[in-house]
Amino acid sequence: MQEINFSDFKKLDIRIGQIISAEKISGTDKLIKFVFDFGSEKRQIIAGMAEFFEDINSLMGKQMPILLNIKPAIFMGHKSEGMILAVDVNGRPVLLFPEKQIQNGSIVR
Repeated sequence: MQEINFSDFKKLDIRIGQIISAEKISGTDKLIKFVFDFGSEKRQIIAGMAEFFEDINSLMGKQMPILLNIKPAIFMGHKSEGMILAVDVNGRPVLLFPEKQIQNGSIVR
């Protein structure tokens, strides 16, 4: 990958959001519609990871880092307003969580 400088990194708006709802999108085996609370706003984010979680309700209340200033996209007619940051381990997402509960909307630096 190409190296970037710190000013490029500062262009990323990564904040901690808390899952307040999660549901599988009908008509697909992969997509989940999440709603995240960022303190000052709520956003809907679509993620293609349903096949990796038997019980998406177990994710309720979890906090995780979200890239907010990515261009919105439409998946199966649902608008996604961010991207969940996760580790790819052999094609499977491993979610990232803060070590302790923090304020929703906290900036990741």
